[in-house]
Amino acid sequence: MFDERLRRWKDAALMPLAHVVPVSPLALTLAGWGVGMAAVVCAWRGMFAWACAAWLVNRVLDALDGAVARAQARTSDLGGYVDILADFSVYAFLPLALAAAHASPRVWPALACLLASFYLNAASWMYLAGVLEKRAAQTPRTTTLAMPAGLVGGVETFVFFTLFLLMPRFLVPLYWLMTALVFATVVQRLLWAVRVLGGAQPARK
Repeated sequence: MFDERLRRWKDAALMPLAHVVPVSPLALTLAGWGVGMAAVVCAWRGMFAWACAAWLVNRVLDALDGAVARAQARTSDLGGYVDILADFSVYAFLPLALAAAHASPRVWPALACLLASFYLNAASWMYLAGVLEKRAAQTPRTTTLAMPAGLVGGVETFVFFTLFLLMPRFLVPLYWLMTALVFATVVQRLLWAVRVLGGAQPARK
């Protein structure tokens, strides 16, 4: 929801650093993924402070790789593809690791519904992104692909995952809350698609 508003601020803050970073964007993406997996391991072992620190570093590196790619004029489809795979692997395994470290069995239904909401949300925006690229639609771009904004985006995901790590005692209600908001985002995009894509496809020139 806030991704597009914060994107310009984020790029302005990172661009001076991006011009002097001596490594490739892909190296930063892989380093970020490695730190993200370290956060997963720490969360699984109940080391929540270390997990939160690693998660924050992961998010900084995830933002920096794109800024470096633009600063070095090295943006690529492969880089965007690897970046989203790295992000989604952390998004999938971190809630699972936190659930494994949680004492209450009530966490497992909440986790299952949360991951199901992620699955549907990914389908809701990835297919739309493909359709919009095919139509060359003019929509705000928050990633490499064009896609409509939603209630839960990158900023909201960052906030929720940080809360998961800072307040593991409240993991179950936080999982349910994020699940509800992500499902609402799926419905939001479905209604957007019905409204925008429901008509006849524009004729090709």
